[in-house]
Amino acid sequence: MPTLRKTRPTMVSRPLPHCHDGIGEIAWTEVLGGAELKGRHLRFLHDDVLPPGTSIGVHRHRDDEEYYYILAGQGIMTLDGERLPVGPGDLTAVFPGGEHGLENTGTADLRVLVFSVA
Repeated sequence: MPTLRKTRPTMVSRPLPHCHDGIGEIAWTEVLGGAELKGRHLRFLHDDVLPPGTSIGVHRHRDDEEYYYILAGQGIMTLDGERLPVGPGDLTAVFPGGEHGLENTGTADLRVLVFSVA
């Protein structure tokens, strides 16, 4: 795979209810994943939208790293038990053995790019 170009209509999108036992339903889009990343360190790239009041439940990572880059909105990211405010331009990461979760505490959608690396 020397080059890659994808358009939004070719990406898999679906509602994802109660993500990691969170509240509500996020709009989940897999920008990259699966066979197109076979043999690479990047496991996936998601474009997730959490409506107000929605959350991704706190969960632990065993063998991978996950990075959240906040594009829009306001929320609280829980990182290893610490609750931290996040907003546009913020980046958080959880490493193997760590745990995290995300809540939209604002009045607008919280949009996040999520990268997973193995």
